[in-house]
Amino acid sequence: MRQQRVLVVDDEKKIRDLLAAYLRSDGFEVTEASEGSEALAKIRRAEPDLVILDLIMPGMDGIEVLRELRKTSDAYVMMLTARAEETDKLIGLSVGADDYMTKPFSPRELVARAKAILRRGRDRTIADDEVLEFDQLTIDQARREVIRGETLCDLTALEFDLLGALASAPGRVFTRRQLVERVWGWDFFGDERVVDVHIRNLRKALGDDASDPEVIGTVRGVGYKLVADRR
Repeated sequence: MRQQRVLVVDDEKKIRDLLAAYLRSDGFEVTEASEGSEALAKIRRAEPDLVILDLIMPGMDGIEVLRELRKTSDAYVMMLTARAEETDKLIGLSVGADDYMTKPFSPRELVARAKAILRRGRDRTIADDEVLEFDQLTIDQARREVIRGETLCDLTALEFDLLGALASAPGRVFTRRQLVERVWGWDFFGDERVVDVHIRNLRKALGDDASDPEVIGTVRGVGYKLVADRR
């Protein structure tokens, strides 16, 4: 079994060295990058399982790197930043980050979070060969494709799994915590509001209107449910 690969992206060498040392001592294969374009090249070449990505870097910042990364990679991403503003956190999550830590941080906690992220394994809530059909919506688990009407929807792996969780029990209301446990894993350390961000992205990808939903409904104060009817 190959070592799990982690790419550490930070313009501060002492932080890269510190994280690399802790991660290697726990058995990870670690590569490093000091800026955005180098990080994207190493992501394409090394195909890491997890990217630890600094938000504030000269040139291409972490958000730009994350946007580009998500076009070609489903690697887990943990954002690092010296800033703690709520908007920074939500922007990172909306672009596709899986977790977020603010500097200064405990290297041991970061390694624990990295292990938790990599244990999640994108929960498969639909049988591997199952095809679910709803009004104007088809979810093909084997192909990992979603078609709405006649349009193939461009979903990330996480968005597909989130839709799969909802589709596993149409009409049932799932709380944020239940969705976190199914999609991110029971040992997820981050903010449960990550669910709201990815539901918003999922609706956009499906062409679903939150104010008049045909696929995903919101139950205020509780969570979300699939409102599309089975065929």
